[in-house]
Amino acid sequence: MAGVIGYDREHKNRPAGIKTHVLVCVGACIIALIQKEIGFDALNIALTYPKLAGVVRADDARLIAQVVSGIGFLGAGTIIVQHRTIRGLTTAASLWAVAGIGLAVGMGDYMIAVVSAIVVMLVLVFLKKMIRVNPMKKIEIQYRHKLETKEFIQAYFDAHHIAVIDVNFRVTQTGAAPIYVNIYEIEIPRTTNYADVIEDISMNQNIMKIQTVSL
Repeated sequence: MAGVIGYDREHKNRPAGIKTHVLVCVGACIIALIQKEIGFDALNIALTYPKLAGVVRADDARLIAQVVSGIGFLGAGTIIVQHRTIRGLTTAASLWAVAGIGLAVGMGDYMIAVVSAIVVMLVLVFLKKMIRVNPMKKIEIQYRHKLETKEFIQAYFDAHHIAVIDVNFRVTQTGAAPIYVNIYEIEIPRTTNYADVIEDISMNQNIMKIQTVSL
């Protein structure tokens, strides 16, 4: 189950692939099995030595809780911030889910493990196809020749069905000519490549700088 989830991540060139997901699942399963053995050992000692029944105790959730919190460090390692864009959140979440599947297998809850694996695969593979969300972006454009360039930008947005949700404007005076800065909050159709939008706009001779701004 973990291998199938890992295959999807590796196929999509994500930071954690088959080996990572399988190892996380197996590790969580081992810890769950150890936790169960600790519980059985405590029960056997209590049955063999009744006087120690009130002394020997085993917390069935202690090691499991450590897995749930500890997997966060591994998940954090798959999250990458690149050019003001965060990548790897889904992979981190899949690792966390795989750890839960491993715990379910180790504790003997096989039905929970199987159903959970199916749900995870449905989310990773099919959810994006079933629910279409137009991503919202925020870009800052610095340019010269106000009217001409603004008309070019608006015409480009209209031609590519890019909706402008909000726009902030400012002007700075550097040297002889003023520099105009527009910060657009835009909604891009799924069929449109965001990188292509940036490249196409930057080709205009009046555009001095264009960059992504965090929402």
